[in-house]
Amino acid sequence: MSSLQNSIITDLKLAPEGHLKIDWVEAHMPVLGRIRKQFEAEQPFKGLKVAISLHLEAKTAYLAKVVQAGGADVTITGSNPLSTQDDVCAALVEDGVTVYAKYNPEPEEYKALMIKALETKPDLIIDDGGDLVTILHSERPDLLENVRGGAEETTTGILRLKAMDKEGKLKFPMVAVNDAYCKYLFDNRYGTGQSVWDGINRTTNLVVAGKTVVVVGYGWCGKGVAMRAKGLGANVVVTEVDAIKAVEAYMDGFRVMPMLEAAKIGDFFVTVTGNRDVIRGEHYDVMKDGAILSNAGHFDVEVNKPELKERSSSVRTVRRNIEEYQLKDGRKMYLLAEGRLVNLAAGDGHPAEIMDMTFALQALSLKYVNDCYKEIGNTVVNVPYELDEQVARFKLESLGVGIDALSAEQSAYLDSWQEH
Repeated sequence: MSSLQNSIITDLKLAPEGHLKIDWVEAHMPVLGRIRKQFEAEQPFKGLKVAISLHLEAKTAYLAKVVQAGGADVTITGSNPLSTQDDVCAALVEDGVTVYAKYNPEPEEYKALMIKALETKPDLIIDDGGDLVTILHSERPDLLENVRGGAEETTTGILRLKAMDKEGKLKFPMVAVNDAYCKYLFDNRYGTGQSVWDGINRTTNLVVAGKTVVVVGYGWCGKGVAMRAKGLGANVVVTEVDAIKAVEAYMDGFRVMPMLEAAKIGDFFVTVTGNRDVIRGEHYDVMKDGAILSNAGHFDVEVNKPELKERSSSVRTVRRNIEEYQLKDGRKMYLLAEGRLVNLAAGDGHPAEIMDMTFALQALSLKYVNDCYKEIGNTVVNVPYELDEQVARFKLESLGVGIDALSAEQSAYLDSWQEH
């Protein structure tokens, strides 16, 4: 059956706008374009089925087309209900990709669409947050048989996979794309840093300069969010549970304090921890009237919504992607994008040039796990350094930037243990 007959989307008539979006990002993703040509020639996925769960917007669509160019029968679903773009879904269907995704489906339908993607019995998967892997292992082990392995996009997903691996539950190899240098140095820092503020600024239309921004978590994503907030003129406060990261934030010029203290002074809050309840009831009790809450972690659990609602007398939508919580004591708090990923649910996600590198890593990692799954075994592995560096070199070439190379004598010097 064709992708059109199989797919579940909102409206095929939206395809023209989706094609324009995909064409735009394709023009700004030269590294992935180079890999596409390589895949077209080599056909590494010929005869294989690939299931993808990622934020389904234009950049992801181009990755799906690159994998398809490598000979794969590609099925794709979303990884967040609010980040799926219906016009992009329609365009992919016209391009022969099977799509099971809609913008903002009910939770039951959202999960059912993921399961539909897995019911194609894929040989390889690309996951975001570990949802596909978790469903396969906990609910649909009958669909595990064909899976050779896959690649995982996010910090949250890697944490889940490593927990499974530690317990000996993982049934196939997964490549930790998130842990590649080119991922966390550029995607997590520069991509998240820019796209979070793109989403917040587009949604609120409020000034950041002079405000106090509380960044909850100082991993690579938190570093990017804090850096961009500082660039916008904000007074930045960082909260952490890791002493080393807290010292780093302090030496980077930011104030560091416990969340309960930061809650009293923050105007904007951005959570980037991958953990639950990092903003919760005790923090709401001391926040200023008008505080704006947002999350840039994968799941909508970092800002505790039930405890916010318990303290509220009413909730209403005051702008697209802004919910106003009227607290019983008269204060108002504003939650962006339902506490989901603010950069994707209320924006277009990372810039195309950033995702060019990340999705190049995804494509090459998928080929790697397909080539080596028997040797890797059922565990979580890092992206081979050679692939990581290859992506960086492709990026430099696309920018017209050259670098030096070690001479034979320099290499020998560095490799020698004897007295220099």
